[in-house]
Amino acid sequence: MKTAPVPVYCIDSYPEGHGHDAFHAQRLETVIAGFSGIDKAHTHDFYLLLYVTAGTGTHTVDFITYAVHPGSLFLLAPGQMHSWNLSADCQGYLLFFEAGFYLQRYPSSRLHEYPFFKPLHSPVVELPAGAGTFPVLLEHVLQEAESPFDNRLEVLRACLYVLLEMAARYARAEPAGSSPRQVQQLHQFEELLEQHFRTKKTVQTYAQWLNLTPNHLNALCRRHRGHTASDLIQQRVVVEAQRLLVHSRQPVKQIAAELGFQDASYFGRFFRKRTGLTPDQFRENR
Repeated sequence: MKTAPVPVYCIDSYPEGHGHDAFHAQRLETVIAGFSGIDKAHTHDFYLLLYVTAGTGTHTVDFITYAVHPGSLFLLAPGQMHSWNLSADCQGYLLFFEAGFYLQRYPSSRLHEYPFFKPLHSPVVELPAGAGTFPVLLEHVLQEAESPFDNRLEVLRACLYVLLEMAARYARAEPAGSSPRQVQQLHQFEELLEQHFRTKKTVQTYAQWLNLTPNHLNALCRRHRGHTASDLIQQRVVVEAQRLLVHSRQPVKQIAAELGFQDASYFGRFFRKRTGLTPDQFRENR
């Protein structure tokens, strides 16, 4: 059976919100009531911030299902596949923004440093009980988006920056005793991996680019991410394979080639070892 491609939504796909073409702020309950596609797998071409203030449910992001409860904060990057199953009483806030909106004032290097926007990181940030200013600032965003002032977009951009910085503050911290150099090397590895995982799949290659030994890079990743560099490389390839299997109707052989596998049979064995399913079985089950 052919799998229907997963839709890719842009900001103007959603019910009219507050903001402008590259920034959209809306109450979660308004989107739930006015948009029927959120319970089906889909992706976006923009960044998303979801903060829940009431209700429960689940949020599946890149094939991992997370519980939703009051205080849940999710942050997604463009291209991540997700779907929601939320109770009828769910309330909260949604912010959508395109990269260009952020980059008009703040550096791209910072946008790419936020851990929750990286493919192998959890999209969930657990805010402590004392982070009560977060929903207050989100409410202010809704009000500011409707203000008549000429500089409202600059204020909205500043609010977005503060929200992301607050989320980064509470995202998973690096282990105690980590040196700035170690953290920098890890971030460099993650950036290189995102750029080259389709064609470069050995620890040796990334270690050489970073002037490290493979053992050093593996130890660095295990200390900071709980997995070796080899594991992280394979995880990134599998996530992309899963997206392509569900997102497109491409034959498995074509997906294998797109991910740098010359032999589709080897790709099938690789995928099954990591997921317990063949590519065709995974596609059919979705």
